[in-house]
Amino acid sequence: MKVYTKTGDKGTTGLLTGERIDKDSLRVEAYGIVDEINSALGLARVWCCKNDNKEVIYSVQKMLMMVMADLASVNKESYYITEAHVKQLEQYIDAIDAKLPPLKEFIIPGGSAGAAALDLARTTARRGERQAIKLSKQEDVNEQVLIALNRLSDLCFMLSRAELAQNQ
Repeated sequence: MKVYTKTGDKGTTGLLTGERIDKDSLRVEAYGIVDEINSALGLARVWCCKNDNKEVIYSVQKMLMMVMADLASVNKESYYITEAHVKQLEQYIDAIDAKLPPLKEFIIPGGSAGAAALDLARTTARRGERQAIKLSKQEDVNEQVLIALNRLSDLCFMLSRAELAQNQ
């Protein structure tokens, strides 16, 4: 199978559910941003010092593939991302938070390569959430995807804090 299909040369792309839509549509933009989040997390996983963080990131990267599948689908009766995925993100956040001292000041992004990559993933997750919300005002979007993207930015923040604590 060739990488190029010659079906998108006129500015359209195929969704997972078979429909063709414009490449500059809100839906394509939304799942494209999630792809960017996944890439930023891949970079973070390589640069993180804490093995626990690397494992969490890898798990989240696999979940993001399902987020993209939900966003790349229309007229579905069921979704890939469920409340259980959101709860898993919350459990990761709570577990990291329990190990860290209270936050007393703003954190300037950076401090270590892993933390910086996680900060990039965090801000990209926020942009992805905004784009998915914009899409949801015009088309059906799995509500759990919106919640998961919100929690994901929180998780990236906590992972970044954990990386910084590791380096101090």
